[in-house]
Amino acid sequence: MRKLLLILMAIAVFAACQDNKKKSADKTVKNVNITAAGATFPMPFYNQLISDYATKTGTLVTYGGIGSGGGIRSLKDKVVDFGATDAFLTDEQATELTAPIVHVPTCLGAVVLAYNLTGVPSLKLKNEVLTKIFMGEIKKWNDAQIKADNPGANLPDLSISVIYRSDGSGTTFIFSDYMSKISEKWAKEIGTGKSLNWPIGMGAKGNPGVAGTIKQTEGAFGYIGSEYAFAQKLPFVSLQNKAGNFIEPSIQSISAAAKDEIPADTRVMVTNSSDPEAYPISAFTWIILYKEQAYGDRSRQQAEETVKFLDWLVSADAQAVAQKVDYAPLPEKVVGLAKTILKSVTYNGEAILK
Repeated sequence: MRKLLLILMAIAVFAACQDNKKKSADKTVKNVNITAAGATFPMPFYNQLISDYATKTGTLVTYGGIGSGGGIRSLKDKVVDFGATDAFLTDEQATELTAPIVHVPTCLGAVVLAYNLTGVPSLKLKNEVLTKIFMGEIKKWNDAQIKADNPGANLPDLSISVIYRSDGSGTTFIFSDYMSKISEKWAKEIGTGKSLNWPIGMGAKGNPGVAGTIKQTEGAFGYIGSEYAFAQKLPFVSLQNKAGNFIEPSIQSISAAAKDEIPADTRVMVTNSSDPEAYPISAFTWIILYKEQAYGDRSRQQAEETVKFLDWLVSADAQAVAQKVDYAPLPEKVVGLAKTILKSVTYNGEAILK
């Protein structure tokens, strides 16, 4: 009888231990939080998806819109699970991080030229005029070169107040990449980058800062992510694309920019597309993360939850949200590339996604 009691007690203790382990494991799963930081360009899209994902899975994702430069630095310092950038890292730039990274495209967006002019609901700009405005060579809204493509517009004798990003910004990179393609002078004197030495204008932090400054300043003119122009109800110009057509940003015109061949690692700028229907300042935005997730004291569970979220982010359900918040979803071929990239992410050399 005593032996039987000891056996029963041992079974009870074992069962209790297993139950505690299960509860502990369940608790750990529920307590996994994902942190990220970076580009403000796709932030409205990410914020909506984060909310949807929390409702769907209970997993909390925290995203800080600190600009693409900040997102890259945060990943380098390993204080986030992933970073976000509108400017892909070159091979040389990637070596500055401590280990190989991958780029996962998440959607397409547009950089628009927004303005604040009472009584001027629409405006067209040629590339050479756009360049001259940002280089300080056209200073007034009623300049003859602006009026030439906008007959009938009530353009005032008012100085153009150029607004640009003061922080390291992927939006700036996209805009300056386009400008360098359309103007040799721009490419030589100002160039392409997340931060630039601006010849004129006033800086504002983040897309929200630029949008807010434009909205509050009569005569202002600046570049911002399209969603911020829509949210602030700011008018924006129709830009002349490579085919010579004046194009407004829309889901269709942004998507048209991605019709060209896309490399397997998706690191490509689609600005100044040759497609006659493409809006010329369109671009992918990317999530960046370490290809090998076993670093520091990072757990496999943390890595799995991170990759699971990113895999959902490029899924059909998540991509369907893009249009609702004025972004263009990834083309099917790019979704396939993104999923292949995620399958290359490992933990201790073993693929996380099967």
